[in-house]
Amino acid sequence: MAFVLPELPYDYEALQPYMSKETLEYHHDKHHKAYVDNGNKLAAEAGMSDLPVEEVVLKSFGKNPGLFNNAAQHYNHILFWKWMKKGGGGNKLPAKLQKAIDSDLGGYDKFKADFIAAGTTQFGSGWAWVSVKDGKLEISKTPNGENPLVHGAKPILGVDVWEHSYYIDYRNARPKYLEAYVDSLINWDSVLELYEKA
Repeated sequence: MAFVLPELPYDYEALQPYMSKETLEYHHDKHHKAYVDNGNKLAAEAGMSDLPVEEVVLKSFGKNPGLFNNAAQHYNHILFWKWMKKGGGGNKLPAKLQKAIDSDLGGYDKFKADFIAAGTTQFGSGWAWVSVKDGKLEISKTPNGENPLVHGAKPILGVDVWEHSYYIDYRNARPKYLEAYVDSLINWDSVLELYEKA
């Protein structure tokens, strides 16, 4: 299964003022496209072209850094675009998700603080995550393209803290970007869907 750049699930203006059209054009059309193009080339060279992206990520981790970085970033971004929507974010969560956040993460306010802290303290490029591991929710952070899959967890929410995801709109104010993401962009329905599958 060759990697394919997915269409954005909204138009380029939909996430303004929290994420600009310019950011989405660069991030989706250039950065994500480069992961797809490089990933396809490297997957072909490694004889993994016919595998689903999750398998490529798991098989290349720790063995083929070039392929892993591009495949993992492709996987992360497929999810990232769906984790945002116009009029998203805030603390109006589906009941099932709210219950899990209350029991596993200490409630919405603590989740928000811990998730933003994970993204803020990820040194350099990387991601902050909420995943299901051993039936429980956990918050983590990973460098570069690394994700919870390679640590035996299923990501249900993540945020990209590479500079290209926020620098046009927020310059070096990463915490402000993370706050806007949680308060105004998260697509909780998409998170719930992944939670139910995990």
